[in-house]
Amino acid sequence: MDNHISKSMMKLNGFPLITGLSIIAVFIIALAGCKSGKTADESGKKNPRCMVEKEYFGTSPDGDSAMLFTLKNESGYIVKITNYGGIITEIHTPDRNGKLGNICLGFDNLDQYIAGHPYFGALIGRYGNRIAKGAFELDGETYILARNNGNNALHGGIKGFDKVIWTPQLISCDERAALKLSYLSVDGEEGYPGNLSVIVTYELLLDQLFITYEAETDKATPLNLTNHAYFNLAGEGDVLDHILFLNASHYTPVDDELIPTGEIASVDGTPFDFTDPFVIGTRIGEVDGGYDHNFVIDKKEGEKAVAARLLDPKSGRTLEVSTTEPGVQFYSGNFLDGTLVSGDKVYVKHYGMCLETQHFPDSPNQPEFPSTILQAGEKFASQTILKFGVSE
Repeated sequence: MDNHISKSMMKLNGFPLITGLSIIAVFIIALAGCKSGKTADESGKKNPRCMVEKEYFGTSPDGDSAMLFTLKNESGYIVKITNYGGIITEIHTPDRNGKLGNICLGFDNLDQYIAGHPYFGALIGRYGNRIAKGAFELDGETYILARNNGNNALHGGIKGFDKVIWTPQLISCDERAALKLSYLSVDGEEGYPGNLSVIVTYELLLDQLFITYEAETDKATPLNLTNHAYFNLAGEGDVLDHILFLNASHYTPVDDELIPTGEIASVDGTPFDFTDPFVIGTRIGEVDGGYDHNFVIDKKEGEKAVAARLLDPKSGRTLEVSTTEPGVQFYSGNFLDGTLVSGDKVYVKHYGMCLETQHFPDSPNQPEFPSTILQAGEKFASQTILKFGVSE
């Protein structure tokens, strides 16, 4: 490995951990001071530092209009989100030469999303990841879910949160650009109990994208919310030469259907050890099918900490992921097969990778895992921060 990559790896692993839940409160208070329901340019300011633009994106299968919202700031970062599935369609960040590039896999039209895709950039719920055999027991009652991934339930079912129209609210002022999305998942939807009210807020602030999740229910229900963005920091090619750090000394091994065995195993001496930054492609051949595993973040319960750092040595772009969630699913784009195309980009195997902050897969059937049950009257809050940067 050359000195340039070695130095980049040291920088990637050199950021301090972020801890504490207080940042969520600060985030909510800060938004309260902004104008709601209109963009910064509509507020009368001639040169807003941050803004949200809105345009028509298409019509959903149910006949509802989907919109596309573009968050911009003076730092040059651009994030595009549609309220169909809460999907992040594009993220534009600069490389080491200042050239902007899209680092998020997706499409520029709604029709391709409706035609089918592997959850590109989508909000996932009620339950991100897999539930074994599409069933779980809660308070003495067995709930049956759709088996949409072999014998198992995946990412909320046949029509999960990734395929519904969310109600948008723009929150924009001179310092920040944000989009608040809300959705009511009714009792029995996709087999899950309780009327669940969910709010997800995307906020672009300087070089960071904050994703804040809030939820309430009137009946106990499993809840595991995440975003399924696929990243390619080079904006082209595959991600096998990206360098990854995971703040995780343990992971949850899986069976041949990618269901956790219940064990929480050490990564030491295995191809799952990214506690020191490592090139993704170096050991991927030692993992049957490629990486699609939940990693247990080294932190205290409820604490916010860095989960992952990613570097593309070619462009110099970096991504740091911090979260209050206990786990992060590292997925190396194993099932991309070249059948999906966006412009001149053909999404072949390993063209993108995911770092899905989450609770552990199949937790409703795994009593030793952290609980994912949200009780009636409780308020759920979680936050993930994507910090973009450049390594010289």
